[in-house]
Amino acid sequence: MDELEAIFARRSIRKYTSDPVADTDINQLLEAAMAAPSGGNRKPWHFIIIKDRVTLNNLAENHPYGKMLYEAPLCIAVCGDPSLTPLPRNFVPQDCSAATMNILHAAVALGLGAVWIGLALDEHFDMARKYLGIPENIIPHNLIAIGHPAEQKEPRTQYDEMRIHNEKW
Repeated sequence: MDELEAIFARRSIRKYTSDPVADTDINQLLEAAMAAPSGGNRKPWHFIIIKDRVTLNNLAENHPYGKMLYEAPLCIAVCGDPSLTPLPRNFVPQDCSAATMNILHAAVALGLGAVWIGLALDEHFDMARKYLGIPENIIPHNLIAIGHPAEQKEPRTQYDEMRIHNEKW
């Protein structure tokens, strides 16, 4: 599968088999994440690997859009350390987003399914900190549910010419 095929094949997969994700695949997902571009090459990301069923269930129970974590055998929490990108160059959201997209595309290449679960509200941050032991100075960016897919979705593009502006709005 070439890169464009992997991009179009990337779909939000929310149903998984009970098969565990191999450690070699987890390592490849993390290597892909850390190959992402980073403002000033600061690499402010940190990753928490979650396989413990109790923790996965707690995250599923306490995130309004995280129910797929009840089935997922793996979750990667993407976090950022703003002290590594001091103001005015705080690129933590962009850098963590780039790392997240690399994980999602690597999952497709490895035959895995994944979905990005955003952490956008203070209550989401507090919940992630509570169940994952994230220090206050670290920003939880998202959770990624990962597993062997128990559903198949066709590749697609969501290209929309109405969203394209040339030279000016």
